[in-house]
Amino acid sequence: MSKTASLARVGIAYLIAFGAATLWLLAGPDTEWLWLDGLIADLIATLLVFVASRVLHNSSCYDPYWSVLPPFLVGFWLLAARDVAGVDDGRTVLLVVVVAVWAVRLTGNWLHDWPGLHHEDFRYPGVRERAGRFELLADLVGIHLVPTLIVFLGLVPAYAVLARPGEPVNWLDAVATVTGIGAAMLQLVADAQMREFIRNRQPGQAMESGLWAWSRHPNYFGEVAFWWSLALFGIAGAPGDWWWLVVGGVAMTVMFQAASIPMMEKRSLERRPTYQDIIDRVPRLVPRPPRRRPAA
Repeated sequence: MSKTASLARVGIAYLIAFGAATLWLLAGPDTEWLWLDGLIADLIATLLVFVASRVLHNSSCYDPYWSVLPPFLVGFWLLAARDVAGVDDGRTVLLVVVVAVWAVRLTGNWLHDWPGLHHEDFRYPGVRERAGRFELLADLVGIHLVPTLIVFLGLVPAYAVLARPGEPVNWLDAVATVTGIGAAMLQLVADAQMREFIRNRQPGQAMESGLWAWSRHPNYFGEVAFWWSLALFGIAGAPGDWWWLVVGGVAMTVMFQAASIPMMEKRSLERRPTYQDIIDRVPRLVPRPPRRRPAA
């Protein structure tokens, strides 16, 4: 199947999923809390994307959800809470800009790199195979629902900024803005460097130049930094609530450190003989100058 045909099918699935989520928000019963309304709509969209993944026999249908859902919920909370007294408009604008830059970059990266429905993320078949007869449940929970819930936790600070009264804009908002925009730009550069490397690499060669010489996963570092920027926005508006505003950032960090990175590195060690040398010298996530190779 061509990439165009694949994108058309996935696009239709997302129109149905987010159309249903929007219908729920507009016509469904309201809860007492906007965050819960958003979570229910989020789960509705996730379940419909899961159905599409099963129909199309490809769990990578879920991949763009990661960057499409945040602007959707941010837009909902922004509109639904526009009359809440005490919401700082300056912080709202900064947060919306950061989320928009991040979402456009990440969605654009997926559109550019995804070859079509003949390709599926290498991790997904392994998840289903290890689950045996429970593969459908593993697909639903492990590949779809768990990431959805982690992303929602990451968006809790955005809800706090958009739908609750907060302190006036301050220096921490500037740090959050620089961190969020910087994270997206770092990912943009890292992705471009990896594409250039892939075009010219030799069989079995591992990437260790540019940003990838300072971190084995600079794209993941940028992703984690973006979610922490949202936490900083939340703390800037409600410093006394920091203890629950950081939950999403912690969850994101744990997910990448405990799941995403180990799976990627296991695969690299199996396919690239020199990768252990990179592990020995190059930091895992947070960039810093690499260690020198030992003298021969």
